[in-house]
Amino acid sequence: MAKTRVLVEFGMGTSLRREDYTEAASRALKDALWHNSINMAELFDFPKSAMIIDAKIGVAKPDAVDVAELEKIFPYGQPNISVEQGGLDIQAPHHDGHTVIANAAIVVSFDMEPV
Repeated sequence: MAKTRVLVEFGMGTSLRREDYTEAASRALKDALWHNSINMAELFDFPKSAMIIDAKIGVAKPDAVDVAELEKIFPYGQPNISVEQGGLDIQAPHHDGHTVIANAAIVVSFDMEPV
């Protein structure tokens, strides 16, 4: 058996005023999930718990993201979340601070024979 990729989806999320990197990352993951009704388990006749979910998040301050909070977004499967340098911080026009923009990529795989 081999880890076989069956789906890739992308998302973007923001924290407009609070500079909350975890919230921006959470919104990016949810955006990616909402783009696709991920029913791959049923398609391949696997239990949902067999989904291997590799999520990569890009934000300007990776250390400011609470990965444990992000793991709660996934109701099933085996989430592996990594956070790295990326995204954008945009200076706020009317006050001190900035808007945080996060990008997310979700890859769903199963341990199966390649097709």
